[in-house]
Amino acid sequence: MNTNFYDAVKNRRTIYGLSKEAVTDDKKILDVVQDAIKFSPSAFNSQSGRVVVLLRQQHNRLWDITKEVLRKVVPKENFAETEVRINSFQNGYGTILFFEDQSVIEYLQTNYALYKDNFPIWSQQASGMLQYVIWTALETEGFGVNLQHYNPLIDDIVKKEWDISSSWKLIAEMPFGKPIAPPQEKDFKPLDERIKVFK
Repeated sequence: MNTNFYDAVKNRRTIYGLSKEAVTDDKKILDVVQDAIKFSPSAFNSQSGRVVVLLRQQHNRLWDITKEVLRKVVPKENFAETEVRINSFQNGYGTILFFEDQSVIEYLQTNYALYKDNFPIWSQQASGMLQYVIWTALETEGFGVNLQHYNPLIDDIVKKEWDISSSWKLIAEMPFGKPIAPPQEKDFKPLDERIKVFK
C-alpha cells in the first residue's frame, strides 16, 4: 500500500478490535519488520533492538501464557474482565515482541563511561522509535495494531517458551490483525500549549 508519510502518521491509531483474517501475506509482515529493525535509529548506532514475530498458533500461545500468568495475580472476581481484554489481543493475526539486548547496553556503558547513565534511557528511546515505525508500517498495510506491556510478569516464561537469550529484555508486546472496530475518539491538547517557536 502506498501511503503518504504524513497520512500514515495521522492514521496510526490504537485498534483493539482485531480479527485473525490476514490482510497481507506473511512475507510482507517480515519485510516490514526487517526494514524497521535495519533502518530505525539508535544511539551510537548500537542496534540494540531485538524483535520476535509470533504468528498464528505461536501468537495464540503467547496470549494463553499471559492469561495463565494473570490468573495467578488478578483477583478471581476481576478476572473475567481481564480475560475479555486478553482475548481481544488473541483474536488478532500475530504479535510482535520488542526486546532490548542488555549486553549491547552494558558494552556501551563500559566503553563510553562518560555516558553510562544515559545508555539505558537511549535504549528505551530507540525501542520506542522501532515500535512506532513497525506500528505505522503495519497500519499502512491495513492492519489494526495496539501496544501492550505485560512485562515483567511474562518475561521468564516467554524466554523459556521461545528460547530467548537471557540478555534480551522484554519491552512491549504488539498484537495486530484485521481491524474490525474503529479506534476510540481521541482528544488533542491545544498545540500552542505544546510547541514553542523562537526566531
